[in-house]
This record gives sequence, C-alpha cells and structure tokens, in this order.
Amino acid sequence: MKKDKANEFKRELTVGEVAERSGLAVSTLHFYESKGLIRSNRSRGNQRRYPRSVLRRVAVIKIAQRTGIPLSEIQAALSVLPDDRPLTVEDWGRLSMTWQRQLDERIAKLTALRDQLTGCIG
Repeated sequence: MKKDKANEFKRELTVGEVAERSGLAVSTLHFYESKGLIRSNRSRGNQRRYPRSVLRRVAVIKIAQRTGIPLSEIQAALSVLPDDRPLTVEDWGRLSMTWQRQLDERIAKLTALRDQLTGCIG
C-alpha cells in the first residue's frame, strides 16, 4: 500500500490533470510553457507530462497575474528558482517581497493620479 502511494506521488501529471487541478485551460498551460513559465517532459508518445511541483508554480503565476505583474517579470523571477522541486515558503517570501514593493509603487502612482483628477478643474 505504501509503495502505491509513493509511486502515485512520483507520477507525473498529464496536461489535462494539471488543467483540472489548477482551474486553467489546457491552452493556458501550453502558453505558459511557451513563455518559459513552466516546463514539461515528454512521454514516449510525445505527450506532455508535468512534475507535481508545477501546480505550486501555476498557483504563484495566477496570483502574480491577478496583481497585475507582467508575465515577463513573472518569468524572470521564476527563472532563478529551480524547477525540479516545489516552490518553498522562502521562495515565495522573496518573490512576494519584490512584487509587494512594485504594488506599493503602483498604488502610490495611482493615488497621485486620482488626486490630480480631483483637483484638475477645481
């Protein structure tokens, strides 16, 4: 029984399984792969197979995109992290600190723009 569970954990995921678990379309996963955000291996039948660690990577990409971080910046940030293991709490801490600074700057700029609009005619 333990052996089956260990094998299941090591088994790579199909693109359909990753899509289902992440809530993304298969085409989005293919796009992420073409941009170097995630990687897959190929089976003997030339089908994509993803390591389980891709699920955490995809979650990080989704969060970063929701905050308005461009894919090019997400790719640059992820490129310095190893993709042979899941992202760790420390990895996320470094990424989120960088992105938090960028968001703070963007919020400050938007606040200044809003204030300028308010006083524009008055």
